[in-house]
Formats: sequence, structure tokens, C-alpha cells
Amino acid sequence: MLADPRRSRVVLINLTRGEEANMPAEFVARRRASLALLPVCQDFFRVTQLAIGEYEPSRIPDGSAHSLVPMGIDGLSLWHDQEFTASLAASNVGAIFLGGAWLEEEVFIAALEGVRLGYDVRVLADLSVARAEIDRSLVLDRLGLHGGLTTTLRQTLLEWAVCLDDPILKERVRQLLA
Repeated sequence: MLADPRRSRVVLINLTRGEEANMPAEFVARRRASLALLPVCQDFFRVTQLAIGEYEPSRIPDGSAHSLVPMGIDGLSLWHDQEFTASLAASNVGAIFLGGAWLEEEVFIAALEGVRLGYDVRVLADLSVARAEIDRSLVLDRLGLHGGLTTTLRQTLLEWAVCLDDPILKERVRQLLA
């Protein structure tokens, strides 16, 4: 099922925490490229992006930090925060796209809790840093068993464009991803 950007929200937990993690160079490059696409969520689709927990704007690629709305919420307390849950309800959000650090800790717990509450939860694997890389597949497999999906920001942008069925928007996204 395609996610509708009009009912989507991107939530990035402890986005800058993983900067010091021992990540493979290929993942670091892919993550930076995906971070650079964050403004497209707002500019093309008007999807709100929240930065929860540890977030230092100066450590985000140029131009990307302006699209994030910081919220002073601990990642493990996300679903208990009145402001956060009220904003989802007020915007009629149904799909939550999660990413950040640590994948097997805060991101995973937030994803499971979101699924339990009835949201269509998707983990942005390209923006999710694991403390222990060996646990990545275990976490994503377990999440899948509970109905959570794994995707990337690139896949999400194309999905949103197809959902809206706007030929000009689809072409803009295709060109951006080429």
C-alpha cells in the first residue's frame, strides 16, 4: 500500500547521535546522501519532519537542517508526549516514517509502540544507525513480524509521488533520484 504524503510524518530520533558510530564507509556515504534529500519531504510534499532527542543542526548536511522541526522529547518517551500525539491527531497522520539512532534501541521501541497504536510505521533504513550493526537484520525482521515496514527515503519520495499521481511531481522526483 502506498503511503499518502498528506497523512505522513517523518520522525528522526537522535539524528546526530550516530555520527561517532563505527559505520562502514558505504553506509556513511549513503546516509549523508539521504540526509541531503530531507528538504524534498517538505519542499515537494509538505511532509513535516521532526527531530526528536539528540539533534545538533550544525552536524546535518547543508540545507537539510532547515527542514527539521526540533522537539525536546526523549526517544523512549515519544508516544507519551502530549504535544507529539496531539500534533499527529490534528494532522490526521496515519503513516510514521522513523529513523535515527540507535536502530535497535530507541528507533525500534518507537516503531513497535507506533504499530501497537495503529499507525502505519515504516523505518527508514538508510537514516537509521545501529549501535551494533550485527543487530540490524534482527531488529528489522522482528519489526516486520509486528507489521512494521522497512524502506529508504529515496523509495519513500517516489512512493509519495506515485500516490499523488501528479505527472510533473513524478518527473521531478525521478530526475532528483537519477
